[in-house]
Parts: sequence; C-alpha cells; structure tokens
Amino acid sequence: MPNLVISLPRPAMHLLKGGAGALLLGGAALATPQVLAEEIAIACGAGDSSDYCPALAQQWADKTGNSVKVISTPNDGTEKLSLYQQLLGSQSSDIDVMLVDIVWPGLLDDHLVDLSEYLPADATEGFFPALVDNNTIDGRLVAMPWYTDAGVLYYRKDLLEKYGHEVPKTWRELTETATEIQAAEREAGNDDFWGFSFQGRAYEGLTCNALEWVASHGGGTIVDGEGEVTIDNPQAAAALDLAASWVGTIAPEGALNHTEEETRGIFQSGNALFLRNWPYVWSLANGEGSEVAGKIGMASLPHGPEGEAKATLGGWNVAVSRYSEHPALAADLAAYITAEPQQKAHAVKMGRNPTIESLYQDEDVLASNPSMNDLYETLTNGVPRPASVTGDAYARVSNAFFNRTHQVLSGELDGAGAVQQLSRELERLGRRGW
Repeated sequence: MPNLVISLPRPAMHLLKGGAGALLLGGAALATPQVLAEEIAIACGAGDSSDYCPALAQQWADKTGNSVKVISTPNDGTEKLSLYQQLLGSQSSDIDVMLVDIVWPGLLDDHLVDLSEYLPADATEGFFPALVDNNTIDGRLVAMPWYTDAGVLYYRKDLLEKYGHEVPKTWRELTETATEIQAAEREAGNDDFWGFSFQGRAYEGLTCNALEWVASHGGGTIVDGEGEVTIDNPQAAAALDLAASWVGTIAPEGALNHTEEETRGIFQSGNALFLRNWPYVWSLANGEGSEVAGKIGMASLPHGPEGEAKATLGGWNVAVSRYSEHPALAADLAAYITAEPQQKAHAVKMGRNPTIESLYQDEDVLASNPSMNDLYETLTNGVPRPASVTGDAYARVSNAFFNRTHQVLSGELDGAGAVQQLSRELERLGRRGW
C-alpha cells in the first residue's frame, strides 16, 4: 500500500510517572538485569473514556519502575495508519509501542520487531489461533492480540416468537423469514419495517460483510493462505447474487450507502428484524432509550448450502517498532497489556472481547456481559481478511473486492461476472508475488 501522507496535528503527549521496582511483568525474561529506568512511548487511542491503553501502560510503569509517555492518536483508522506510516517511514524512535488494527500487520511488518525474539516460547499460548496467525508474517510474530471483534447476527426475539420462527441457520432461511415477517409487520401498519439491515456501502465494511457471505458459502477467502487468488468460483458468485436479491426487497435501497451506524439506527429504532453488525451494538441496543431494549438476541451469522457459519474478524493488537531504542522493554509492555489479567479487566470494565479463549468461560467476564458466552463460537469460526498474505497490496485487494461487490448489489454486474473480473484484477496485482 502506498504511504498516505496527510497533515495531522502534533499528537498530544502526556508523561506518566513510574513507580518503584524493576521487575518485568509482561512475560519476557530478560537475561541482563535492568539497571536504569527507561521511558517507553506508547501510541494508544484517542485518550477518551473508552481508551483503556493509558491505564494499563501506567500499571506496567508502576510495577517495573520505568516511565511511559502516552501518545494520543486519531480515532479515524485511516488517519492513525497515516501517522504510523509517517513515523515508521522516517525510522523515528519517537514511538516504541503502538496499537495496530487487525489488517495492518501485513502492511507494517517491515517496521515491526519479531516479538518472539523477546518473549517466551509460550507467549501466544491460549490465544485464538486465527488471531496469532493473522499477526505472524513470514514466520515473524509482529503483534500480540489485544481485543477482538467478529460479525454477528442480531435478531428480534419478540417477533420471531410472535410469528413462530427459529433463528435462521442459513442465508436462505434468513431471506424467507425476513420476507414473511417484513410483509406481516407492514400489513400491521409499520411501513418502515425491513427484514434485514447490513453494511452495503463501498468501503472496508462491505469487504467484511461480503467475505462472510462468500466464505460461509464455501467460496473461500478471496486470496488463500498461499497467496493464490480463489475468488472465481460458483459458490462465491452465488453468495453475491443472493445478497443482491436482498436490496430493495428485504433491505432498503439505501443499504447501498449504509455503514455500521446507519444499520444500527434502523434496528435500534425497531425497524428491522435482522441486523449484521459488530458486538458493540449489544449494549447500545439494550440501553436506555432503545426501542428494542430487552427484545433482541445475538447469534452466529448464517451459512450457505455448502458452507459453515463464518464471521469476519476485527480487533486491535499491540506491536513494537523496530526503531525503538528499548525493544526488550517495549516487548514486555506489549506482553503486559495483552496478558490474561489485563484482558480480563478490559472485558469487565470496558466490555471488550478478549483474545484469550479461556476468558469466555470466566465467571466475572460473563457476569459483566452475558453475551460474551454467545460470542465464543463465532470467534472460533472467525475468518481473517487476506491482509497478512497480501501485505502492502491489501488496501487495493479490499478496494477491488468491495467495489465489485457493490456493483453486484446495485445490479451493474451479476455474481459470475464480478468474481471473474475480480479474479483477473487480483491476479494482476499479485503477479510478482504479494
């Protein structure tokens, strides 16, 4: 991916004072005892109430006797990535540790240290294997998984019960149930009611949705783990054609420009039977002022006739810059933030989904958010976007995929024509290897 150079304000920097002690707690055992305390700079989130990174960084500082400089970064992912590309491209040592989106390891790996050189051999034990695989580029572990997301299906429990339907297991069942209940609700007077709401705008969110449709039909993951383009197959074409049939029937025409928040608004106002979205919707849809509070359920996404339920993985990870002057300490901080006790606190206090499997059976975590139990199966079947294998080219791969998918949804192409055209585009991109 070409470097994106934009003008950004200088990030706000806050120096947090460290406490006494010199014990390294993240899991890395250093051969040489620490003599002098050091300052480690960590790029966290925007520094708002939902950003738990500064608190964990301070804890590590207090326990090790080092200090941390917390750098606030933009909320917007594109701006955050651009900031990182500027700093890493100039080989700046201003940042030691950084939070990276799940699709960035393949883009930034040349600038990140191999954490396996600093952490114990069992450092990733207990983490979801798909997340560790996503963060392992050419055999190098370039980031530790911190918290994760996956696409899920929300549904109106009250309406399924009212009309005598179960939660759909297949996309065809979803289509038929949505069609029936949409017609009945409109006949009852709700002209704004829709059967299904999903993210259909031409952007990364559509890549997430369409990958779920294709993978759950047995149509592969666009580009496989060996770098081979696999999208041109009948199952993938059928998945896109089925999705196109929803637009204007069980989903509004406006779905072609909907992102996460527009679709949440439709569902939360009581105007949709089913919603595909991320786990963050659960607490909001059950919150004060929601028209559907207490009336909703959450389940794994449906699958096609020849596939299994698949959910696109999202989430954030902790990486260390190869230009850090203190890579061992930085790796220890990354390991501390992502260790089980800190992930548990993050889940209980902030509702974030852990990347350590055992925490989905933890009583305290489940008491704080019962939906975590339902998410476990979804996450174990999660499918990563082909970002690691395509590396710098991922942005162009995703752009081509969501644009061709959008053309199918809008009726400009059929599924077979779209996957054939997309396959040719991607094979040109990867001709000399990703």
